[in-house]
Amino acid sequence: MIQPGARLLLTLIVCLLSYSAQLLHAQQTGIRGKVKGEQGNLLSGAILYQAGNMKVNTSADVDGDYRLLLPPDTSVMVVTKLSGYLNDTLKVYLRPGEIREINIVLEAKTIELGAQVITDQRALETGMISIDRRIITSITGPAGGIEMTLKTLPGVYSNNELSSQYSVRGGNYDENLVYVNDVEIYRPFLVRAGQQEGLSFPNPDMVENLRFSAGGFEAKYGDKMSSVLDIRYKRPKGFGGAASASILGGNLQLEGATKDYRLSGMVGARYRTTQYLLNSLDVQGQYRPAFTDIQGFLTFAATDELDIEMLANYAVNNYRVFPQDQETEFGTINQALRLRVFFDGKEESRFATGMGALTFNWRPSKKTTLKLISSAFNSSETEESDVEGFYFIDELERDLGSEDFGDVAFNRGIGSYLTFIRNRLDYRVWNVEHKGYHDGNKHFLSWGIRMQEERIDDQLKEWKMIDSAGFSLPIFPEEQIVLDSYLKTAAQLQSYRYHAYIQDEYRIEKDSSYRFTFTGGLRANYWTLNGQTLISPRAVVSLRPLRWKREITFRMAAGHYAQPPFYRELRGFDGSINKNLKAQESWHFIGGAEFTFKSWGRDFSFYSEAYYKILRNLVPYEIDNVRVRYYAGNLSDGYAMGLDMKVNGEFVKGVQSWASMSIMQTREDIRNDFYYDYFNANGEQIIPGFTANSVAADSIRREPGFIPRPTDQRFNFSLFFQDYLPRNESLSMQITLIFGSRLPMGPPDLNRYRDTLRIPPYRRVDIGFTKHFISANKPAPKDSWLKNIKSLTLSLEVFNLLGVNNTVSYLWIKDVTNRLYGVPNYLTNRLINLRLQTTF
Repeated sequence: MIQPGARLLLTLIVCLLSYSAQLLHAQQTGIRGKVKGEQGNLLSGAILYQAGNMKVNTSADVDGDYRLLLPPDTSVMVVTKLSGYLNDTLKVYLRPGEIREINIVLEAKTIELGAQVITDQRALETGMISIDRRIITSITGPAGGIEMTLKTLPGVYSNNELSSQYSVRGGNYDENLVYVNDVEIYRPFLVRAGQQEGLSFPNPDMVENLRFSAGGFEAKYGDKMSSVLDIRYKRPKGFGGAASASILGGNLQLEGATKDYRLSGMVGARYRTTQYLLNSLDVQGQYRPAFTDIQGFLTFAATDELDIEMLANYAVNNYRVFPQDQETEFGTINQALRLRVFFDGKEESRFATGMGALTFNWRPSKKTTLKLISSAFNSSETEESDVEGFYFIDELERDLGSEDFGDVAFNRGIGSYLTFIRNRLDYRVWNVEHKGYHDGNKHFLSWGIRMQEERIDDQLKEWKMIDSAGFSLPIFPEEQIVLDSYLKTAAQLQSYRYHAYIQDEYRIEKDSSYRFTFTGGLRANYWTLNGQTLISPRAVVSLRPLRWKREITFRMAAGHYAQPPFYRELRGFDGSINKNLKAQESWHFIGGAEFTFKSWGRDFSFYSEAYYKILRNLVPYEIDNVRVRYYAGNLSDGYAMGLDMKVNGEFVKGVQSWASMSIMQTREDIRNDFYYDYFNANGEQIIPGFTANSVAADSIRREPGFIPRPTDQRFNFSLFFQDYLPRNESLSMQITLIFGSRLPMGPPDLNRYRDTLRIPPYRRVDIGFTKHFISANKPAPKDSWLKNIKSLTLSLEVFNLLGVNNTVSYLWIKDVTNRLYGVPNYLTNRLINLRLQTTF
């Protein structure tokens, strides 16, 4: 029999055990997992706590592991903090006794500097410029997005608002690398004009961060001579999305993640039509462009050490036009001309591309990350044209006192031309690649190896005939028709490329007095088609004094950048394929600095970089609109040199703006090129031109020497400026201004030495006025049906505010005397656009 005192003691023990069990049960409610960086590296020392209750906290251990106990049956916000990284906040709801596994990925901390931001010290030390993802979704311009933002950076040049292509420091459009999540991106080959391009690959709404280098980049990046754009897509942490609509099209992006964050993904769909823009061109007609794409990105954390990523894209860019007529005025004040053309026929192109990539990220230890990447790309491209044009060249009355001023004074020529095109190109690229990273404290080692297969099936058939006043030019015997140009060819190629690189980053921080970083690497590649092996050493050195009053980072870079030819370089003007074509090569020598300063009590940053590039074994080319046509031979050597500068900061308090200026020269010397000038007995030049087989008695041999390359734009200035109403910050304004000096051009022949004329400067101003209905500073009411909307804006945009007729290329026609006229093809005129954007 239990005594009363023992019964009381037993009751107390049972109550204590029950309470302890309840307390233990409560303590078993929480989250656990690992804290990682964007590259998968484990982060120790991160602090995790419940928002509003700092007493509920924990920290990640040396292996990045954490465990945080939380109250059940209530929604709590968990904040993760670590020096050098952005704070991460996530919403958690747990059932009693639930332990949820959540791996947290921290983004490197940003110091916002307009579109250029320093995401971490390493980006600055290696010469990569990071771009604020918020800018790329809001910048004003017909193309908008990532490429429009790039065109405002120093060293980047473009003279076509319809195109997403750009040149960097004297290179052409084919010399720029683009990566999305370590996967190299390709673009269509057969594009002739900016209006055919449609959508570029990167979807701005899916971007997490992006970095850009205008030269002197690391060995881990591929084999192109000019620049690299490195894009990372987001890993969603919950449901959200973005949408926009305008006169030019619309887009929708959705994202989500499971409760344990092991599975996350997003999908984006875009539609774009440039019909509104194209209707402002000189060529009037029925424009029917339609550009669509859909992308998906999926991430699955199979284990704490293994992540799997899948990236997929399918895009169709259709362009069709039924031209009707054109009227263009050109010439000078001394000879004002007008071209009138009446068309019959149509032009049509279709570019269908598909891409898929699968990536395995494995972390066998906290300091080592191994990647296996496999991707495939396929493009099916067709272009067709049956266009006949009847043209009249008239000279206008230029006497200001005449009643007929500006009217037709007399006709200089009547003629017609006929173009026929039936081209088809199919190409497939498949590759498999391994990459690795090892953090050895002072040393950060990177390496990689890649194998790539390429298959190309190309069929070309195109011709053009020019006829003036009933005579085919040049004039031939009766019943014989000679075409101005004729091209018919077919080619099938299969080849393999092998790439490898190794790179080490060594860092020293001496007694808090300076930080020194050396990044050196070696890159190699081999191509089975031409049998060439290339070795490319590259190095970057940076020094940052830590005790100076101003934050200054000095940087120097040098390296070898070889660009093995792709199919476009192999194909000559006559359609023949040069399988023995070797790689173009460039040696970069770069020096520069970036420092911060204060003005008007606000922080600013100034960046300056000088460069010199030695160019060897170049393949000369000509540019018509955005079409690059190569001579398919290693025929020249050259150089590019220049100075890039950029200042950015709060020109208006609270918002970032920047201005960029570039001075550049690039020239080439075509080996063994020459021509003869012929003279009569009186010393008068009678037959200027080129010949290599005969030399008249009265002639002088000319050797052109160094001539400007087609991208020799000597001066470039760009401005991105933001402002708002001081008493109403929900009303803002932004301006994008681009000025580019004259580019070289010449008549449509194979004599590069004649391409020393210049296109007029490119001048463009786009302005946008935005009303912010919902924003971080002005959230929607909690009881409103818009409570889940993060931002909602409506923008009124004015494209080409000054109404400048910018020239992109020339139409070359002849009169009855066989005289050649270059008629400018003008770009878009002043237009107004409305754009509605939201995120949720």
